[in-house]
Order: sequence, then structure tokens, then C-alpha cells
Amino acid sequence: MANYDAAYNHIGRLRFRVAAINCLEYSSIKIKLCAATWEASILVTADDQLYTFGCGSKGELGRGTCSVMNESFCPPIDQAFMPEGVTITDLASGLQHTVIVLSNGEVYGWGNGRKGQLGEPAEIVTEPRKISTPNFKVMRAVCGREFTYLVGNQIRGQHVVLGSDKYGVCSQAPESASGWTNIGASWGSIFVLHQSGNLISWGRNDHGQLTPANLPHIAKMAVGSEHVLALTADGKVLTWGWGEHGNCGPDVDKDGDVKSPWGTIKTADHEGGQPIVGIGAGCATSWLWTESV
Repeated sequence: MANYDAAYNHIGRLRFRVAAINCLEYSSIKIKLCAATWEASILVTADDQLYTFGCGSKGELGRGTCSVMNESFCPPIDQAFMPEGVTITDLASGLQHTVIVLSNGEVYGWGNGRKGQLGEPAEIVTEPRKISTPNFKVMRAVCGREFTYLVGNQIRGQHVVLGSDKYGVCSQAPESASGWTNIGASWGSIFVLHQSGNLISWGRNDHGQLTPANLPHIAKMAVGSEHVLALTADGKVLTWGWGEHGNCGPDVDKDGDVKSPWGTIKTADHEGGQPIVGIGAGCATSWLWTESV
């Protein structure tokens, strides 16, 4: 699979420029996880090397005092902090902070932690630091603008929200996330997809970001900065929330939002009518992809 990226690159967010794509495609480098803050990119390779590129005035690069990394070759981060024999199983970034989950259930983070999103003490963290708050083995993590959401075993459903309680993302959390199959976070909301196909959410809702009433059971979800995509079992792509930039399709209200109940992205005329098998969402952007034939 080729690796492509597109963004403003004056501070090196795009580590692998167009000229390097073919080199990557035929090299042994395989990327298994990727994430991005506002001005930095973070990658984890298949052999668990951790790379950061771009700008990090608040520790986003996790490289100590280094605030810009845009060299033609960037070494991986020193991972002496990781216990021997563990691997990186999850990666998530918010506006200015990043966390990784290890196979032993530990969580490490770096970047802007002034709201407590990286645990205590609440401060800027310039190198990977262990987050000691969870008293359970963490399985997944997602990050909002100023918070981090961690979940444990799918059956027991242990979970915790760290950071700012703006929009009630901490105080309105349900007692358990038991039965979760996927999690997501916008800048101000949290979403938990259950094995039953139900999607629960809490937090910011001024653009209609939270789960609409009577939403049908869904198979997959993708959460952007302030909008959500959902793929139903019969292949429909539903969307709601802030859609000012076309990320929710063409049908929005006068404020650029999709509310009450949701929008449907028409896909039948694309890719020869192939079914949609995957969805993605970012900062006012959305992606759909079909299965190759």
C-alpha cells in the first residue's frame, strides 16, 4: 500500500514527501498507526518505532526541548521508557497532546497537559510520561481538544476521562462502557459504539454533534473535529454535526450544520456502484472507500 499525505508542509508535517512515496512503497517500512495534532504528525511503524514530525511548541513532538522537526531524515523517538517486550497497540492525538497505549495496558503521553489530559501533574510534558491515573489495563484511547478518554476490557467496560470537563465530557460520562466495540472523540464530545450497533455519546452538541434520536444500528463510525459519519449494516453512510465545509455532504442548514435527524451521503454513482466498506473523518474532512476488485 502506498502512503500519501497532503497538508501545509512548511514545518515538516509531511515527513514522506511525494518524491519519497515510491521509496516507502518498496521498502521494509510499514506504518501501523498514525495520528496528528494541530501542527505535528505522529507515526508508529510495524516494528514499533515511534516517529514525530512538524512543530511542537508545547511538547507535541515528545522530543524534549526540540520544537521543530523537518529534516530530510528524522530519527525515531528514544523509547527507553517502554518496558522490555511490550508493543504499541494504540495511538491517539488531540489538538496539542498525544497518547500511546502499550500491550501491557500502560499509557504514556506528551504535549500540552495543562488541563490534566495527561494526568498529574497538569503541565506541559515534553517527553513520553506514564499516565498513572487508570487503575485498569487500558485497551484503547482517543483524544479531544483538552481531554483524553481511556477504556479497558470490553466486558467490564472500565473507562475514564482525563482533562477539562468542558461540555460535561467528564461529569456526564456513563458509569460503564461495557460492550464497547469502538470509541471516538471530537474536540468536545465522546462516542462509544456498542457491539449491539447502538451509539452513545455525551459532551458538546451546539452543532448537533451528539447521536441523533432513533439512529439505526450502525456497523462502523468515524468521528471528526465536530462531525460524525456512520456506516449502516446495509451500506448507507449517515452523517451529522458541523458540515460547513462539505464534510457532511451538500445538505446543511443555514448555519452549516446537519441536524434532526441526520444526512445521507449519496454514493451509488461513485466507483461503479461498489459498496462502501470504510469511513474516516478528520478536521472538517471525511473519507469513504470501497473494496478493491
